Amino acid sequence: MEDKDEITRLNFKGLFSYISTVISWTIFVLLMLIGVLLVYYYISLQLYKTKGEKFEPLFSIYTIISQSMEPNIKVMDAVVNVKVNNPDKIEVNDVITFKSTWKVNYGMTVTHRIVATQILDDGSRCFITRGDNNPGNDEGCVKSSNVIGVVKAVIPGLGNLQKFIASGIGWLTIIIIPAVYILIKDILKIFKLVKEEQEEDKKKNSKKSKDKDKNKIKLEQAYEDLSKIKSKKN
Repeated sequence: MEDKDEITRLNFKGLFSYISTVISWTIFVLLMLIGVLLVYYYISLQLYKTKGEKFEPLFSIYTIISQSMEPNIKVMDAVVNVKVNNPDKIEVNDVITFKSTWKVNYGMTVTHRIVATQILDDGSRCFITRGDNNPGNDEGCVKSSNVIGVVKAVIPGLGNLQKFIASGIGWLTIIIIPAVYILIKDILKIFKLVKEEQEEDKKKNSKKSKDKDKNKIKLEQAYEDLSKIKSKKN
């Protein structure tokens, strides 16, 4: 019965250790990803300050704030754009993010689908766009020079996480608390290793003491035997 209880305890301990390790690594990977995004954002911001609108990053991420692309892209989803240097590679049905030239939202970024293309008088291409949830095409034609990138991935709900992190409690929850958790876990692991080493030393010392006692008993026994032999001779 005691053996079964010991096995159950060890299995539970192993399972708990496995779950704890998975959680720790998950938090570590998330922190690394957030750190990489923050570094990328900081570098992009500095380059934008230096080069202005001439700066065109290879990758860009935008959060959707309107329902114009539903149900395919929902509000607070994030779209990952890849810059395409050759406009001929942008095709009908591609979803693009571009700088708007409409009067109502001039200069803002819009993410819509290409429904047709046109060739301008200067020989360059432009794109007729429309939101999947809109009844008609967008105003005007999007010049290739205004295209920020083609949408290659959609991350559902990432905008909510971004908004949450931007808040004070979000920053505390996402960054500070997991970091403190990992720190405490590592400290406890160090204490555990120290305790295990101390217990191992105690076992070694106990073994040495027992061996010493055994040797002492053997010597005493040998002395007694020797004394008996001497007594017989006398």
